[in-house]
Amino acid sequence: MTLTDQLPDTPDPAPDALLDTFMTWTSEQDIELYPAQEEALMEAVSGANVIVSTPTGSGKSLVAVGAHFTALATKQRSFYTAPIKALVSEKFFALVDVFGADNVGMLTGDSSVNAEAPIICCTAEILANIALRDGARAEVGQVIMDEFHFYAEPERGWAWQVPMLELPQAQFVLMSATLGDVSHFEKDLTRRTGRETAVVSSAERPVPLTFRYAMTPLHETIEELLGGNQAPIYVVYFNQASALEQAQALVSMNVASREQRGRIAEAIGDFRFTAGFGKTLSRLIRHGIGVHHAGMLPKYRRLVEQLAQAGLLKVICGTDTLGVGINVPIRTVLLTGLTKFDGTRTRHLKAREFHQVAGRAGRAGYDTAGYVVVQAPEHVIENEKALAKAGDDAKKRRKVVRKKPPEGFVSWSEKTFDKLVEAQPEPLTSSFHVTHAMLLNVVNRPGDAFAAMRHLLTDNHESRPAQRRHILRAIAIYRALLAAGVVERLDEPDEQGRTVRLTMDLQFDFALNQPLSPFALAAIELLDAESPSYAHDVLSIIESTLDDPRQVLSAQQYKARGEAVAQMKADGIEYEQRMEMLEDITYPRPLEEMLEAAYETYRRGHPWVAEHELSPKSVARDMSERAMNFVEFVNHYGLARSEGLVLRYLADVYKALHHTVPDDAKTEELGDLIEWLGELVRQVDSSLLDEWERLRNPSGEESAAPAPTADETWRVTANTRAFRVQVRNALFRRVQLAAQRRHEELGELDHESGFDADEWAEALDDYFDQHEEIGTGADARGPALLMINEDNDPWTARQIFDDPAGDRDWGISAEIDLAASDEAGTAVIRVTAVDQL
Repeated sequence: MTLTDQLPDTPDPAPDALLDTFMTWTSEQDIELYPAQEEALMEAVSGANVIVSTPTGSGKSLVAVGAHFTALATKQRSFYTAPIKALVSEKFFALVDVFGADNVGMLTGDSSVNAEAPIICCTAEILANIALRDGARAEVGQVIMDEFHFYAEPERGWAWQVPMLELPQAQFVLMSATLGDVSHFEKDLTRRTGRETAVVSSAERPVPLTFRYAMTPLHETIEELLGGNQAPIYVVYFNQASALEQAQALVSMNVASREQRGRIAEAIGDFRFTAGFGKTLSRLIRHGIGVHHAGMLPKYRRLVEQLAQAGLLKVICGTDTLGVGINVPIRTVLLTGLTKFDGTRTRHLKAREFHQVAGRAGRAGYDTAGYVVVQAPEHVIENEKALAKAGDDAKKRRKVVRKKPPEGFVSWSEKTFDKLVEAQPEPLTSSFHVTHAMLLNVVNRPGDAFAAMRHLLTDNHESRPAQRRHILRAIAIYRALLAAGVVERLDEPDEQGRTVRLTMDLQFDFALNQPLSPFALAAIELLDAESPSYAHDVLSIIESTLDDPRQVLSAQQYKARGEAVAQMKADGIEYEQRMEMLEDITYPRPLEEMLEAAYETYRRGHPWVAEHELSPKSVARDMSERAMNFVEFVNHYGLARSEGLVLRYLADVYKALHHTVPDDAKTEELGDLIEWLGELVRQVDSSLLDEWERLRNPSGEESAAPAPTADETWRVTANTRAFRVQVRNALFRRVQLAAQRRHEELGELDHESGFDADEWAEALDDYFDQHEEIGTGADARGPALLMINEDNDPWTARQIFDDPAGDRDWGISAEIDLAASDEAGTAVIRVTAVDQL
């Protein structure tokens, strides 16, 4: 039975009746409400705006459920917003469990599920654009904004502000554990909506926290916490490398007993760890030590969370991803420092950042107390230890050589710690800004766009000088749109009261999904579908419209420069000249000139795209052209700590190809590439695409290509088309290495099938006696030079060399072991011959 089944029959239920019904339901779920929850729910059912500023773990999610229930009972449409898509989808599925699938929908820009439902989960930007496009006419009766402290985010805060400015008809529920002074929002919401605004705040946590400053070395602090029954411990670093390094250092401490390690092994079962970081993580968690940071694959983060929830991990080392909420029972948060690099400089933590992380200690239902420990700087601890050893002897103390802090170190002390503990979160500051998308949405709204923009620009939360700057920018944007013919003035108001209107239709998510997707469509039309490089060129266009995976691009540039330096040294180029030449070497940017010229032309008719940077790059294309699988690519560029980022980027490429490229532009080779990319992502970690597919097809109706069964999902051979591309890539990888006469690497690939480095060298010597080179261009990797016989198991294949004479009589013969491929999760090739037919 869902909560929806308990909705009152009356069309206008009394607030007391609603509250009683909801509290009866919570009792049936064995949920005992905290006083702050009861207070917030009383205000919500009465129709007031509610600002919920209570600590982490105090049940704000249940307040949101009660607010949705109230809106549903009073026939109001409610919106729940969160800062990231993962949280939106998590809340979507949670609300479906409570209210039923028919009553809950989701909008994230690239996913739209049950969009007409009475309860909608969406990103803040989605709701902001609905507010801009429809204003007070929007069918929005209630807005629940989770993690409302994102209001102060410089780039995204506008999306938390705009609904308050443009939806006076709505009831607002703003929630966060770190809001600070909210008196401004209390008065502002009441003025705009005409509703009373209640502030429900509580410094009292369901699980009280104890704070202390540790002057012992980190390993001693951890040993003390383990011995004092204060595990699980989350050791917080502010960079991924240090978190992993510390986790590895803890292996020697015997964190888990033999019996506990046995339980861990049983819980892990047949979980599949891939090579690289997966093997490292497997070793760590079998010792009771977890790692958790954004660079990990989702399946690894989820495994760590599940093992921690089962009480099997004593220590987890990670970054402050904990501060945005991992669902694990943490008894102690141990911060290794009070500074972080924010992308520009290293600075002290803000009070909000400190309390977001510290608040994760002590989980209701798991603990009766939580602990927050902050380590003193390492050099301070060592100096104090040396002084203590010298005792009270002044002469000895003067002789102590004090260790200096590392260069560039930003110091903190116990006073810094005490101030953060006592400090309230900083007041939230406005981050409003004006964009082309904002103006286009308002112009598209029925009524007087000038009056609507005047209200938006002069009645926001900005200072007067800032408002004047926004007004000038809005005027400049409007004039650019007018000059480009995107908008036009009308002599008389139209039937919807507009005096200015758009000259083109805008799809609903034009500013939300991939803003440059329409440009990608236009650019694809410039390509020659008959070109051997067409499939990869389409891929390059799509990649140029996506956000940069910066760690990957940095690794590509580092690798390219390293190879260039080696070649320059071999060519005898002097150091100064080498350094000068290196400035021009960057990561690969295919089609850069063509794309930039096309973008400039497109921008003249679509001036708003200038707000979004085109970024030619080659990550998915690089992997494909190098004929590498995921593990090989990660190892090639040294990206083990960022493999989660790599996979998320590849999943975005796959979804963009799937979503953006029209069917009539998908050649067979491009279709193969898309299928290969999707299967590659699924084989590494299916969760990134499984949920997307589930959201695209929520009814569960059978698609054109039936979904694999549970037993087939891990079988790499189940998707024949994608597996065929894997085979092609594996064979072409050998062609590339053969072209460079890299016998040792070829021997590493094939020594088990009898083709070691010597065998390869002998075979290739015979080839190069006849030909000067082996081609590796687009023609060389094309389907015309590869024959695969799938009639038997194993498959057989012949990869033909692209020789300069065009004889096409040399090549690689191989068998593909299907069972071994399924076990390995990638195509297993056995070379049987490299010869001339």
